[in-house]
Amino acid sequence: MVNALDVLRERGFVKQTTHEAPLRDFLSSRQVTAYVGLDPTADSLHVGHTLALMALAHLARAGHRPIALLGGGTALIGDPSGKTDMRQMMTTRQIQNNVSAIGRQVERFLGSGTNQALVLNNNDWLKECNYIDFLRDIGVHFSVNRMLTAECYKGRMEKGLSFIEFNYMLLQAFDYLHLYRHYGCRLQIGGDDQWSNIIAGADLIRRVEQVEAYGVTWPLITTASGAKMGKTEAGAVWLDPARTTPYEFYQYWRNTHDADVKNYLAMFTFLPMDEVNRLGALEDREINEAKEVLAWETTCLVHGEEAARAAREGARALFGSGESSAGVPTVAVSRTFLAAGVSVVDLIIKSGILSSKGEVKRLIQGGGLYINEMRVDSPEQTVNLEDLRDGVIVVRRGKKQYTHIKFE
Repeated sequence: MVNALDVLRERGFVKQTTHEAPLRDFLSSRQVTAYVGLDPTADSLHVGHTLALMALAHLARAGHRPIALLGGGTALIGDPSGKTDMRQMMTTRQIQNNVSAIGRQVERFLGSGTNQALVLNNNDWLKECNYIDFLRDIGVHFSVNRMLTAECYKGRMEKGLSFIEFNYMLLQAFDYLHLYRHYGCRLQIGGDDQWSNIIAGADLIRRVEQVEAYGVTWPLITTASGAKMGKTEAGAVWLDPARTTPYEFYQYWRNTHDADVKNYLAMFTFLPMDEVNRLGALEDREINEAKEVLAWETTCLVHGEEAARAAREGARALFGSGESSAGVPTVAVSRTFLAAGVSVVDLIIKSGILSSKGEVKRLIQGGGLYINEMRVDSPEQTVNLEDLRDGVIVVRRGKKQYTHIKFE
């Protein structure tokens, strides 16, 4: 059998590992229990979270047991990793609602193909912790000097790091220890911003239980333009269809930049790598085939085939060739107008779609303006040359009023 670590590496999920050679042997010799943590900071996961779910799913397909750990307890503290300011504190009720909502999403995602997957909430054991006992049993193993050198804290030192956030690493390390003790978990995976927390947990298990534990991180994903993956001008791309419709979700992937297609096919689909490489090698207009496959596969995973089929048919009717798009009105605008970036309001006025800024702003406020099938939520949203799709930008007003803006 192919080693699970090789699968993850080939598909782009490996940035750093602890003890790579022993980890490879460990994954080859037995069924391994592995976990990833998910913060319930909203009532839905977004597309960035699917990296964690895909990595768990690959481990499950290799015969290992995945645990998705929802941070119902640690969310009361707030993870400082990658943040320049302290997270806004949430109420216990908010966190409970978020845990319930994203728990259903995780179960749907991991439910197919593995009945071993566990979805746990760390509030179940963290709420039982006695602070004095915790300091004596867990805190004694942590060096403050060493903690302050961790990346998750270094970025916060200038603006100020609160004591409540300083405890986060200890709690995440304790999660790993708890999962080892109760489920035999000896592998934690996560984004590269979690590296310090992951090795802290592995070190705690080694100190307390005299057992080797492991960690793997994947690189933080950005688009070819340098933007954070999963973010659009309208905000995050959510898995909840009430937040991001299946059609908008499909269009997000269909509008992927050419340079990102191969990487996204490897990380966000289960297509064999031979097919990923074939599709990723397509160029010019042919790469639209790869983008459509990417959109279809990801939408099927999150929303199911029926929703994916409806989204694909809608996209083909608009973006496809031939009669289906022949009746869409097209206006021409100078390419230099778009080069430096321009507000959506100015673009709509310049192209003559609407005649006044007030009309455009009212349309946006009513949720009725779409650029490339992504809803515009702010008049300050901008567009530039990177937003061209097959040489045009598609503007939709309401449900059916389409205009293609062509740039010459």
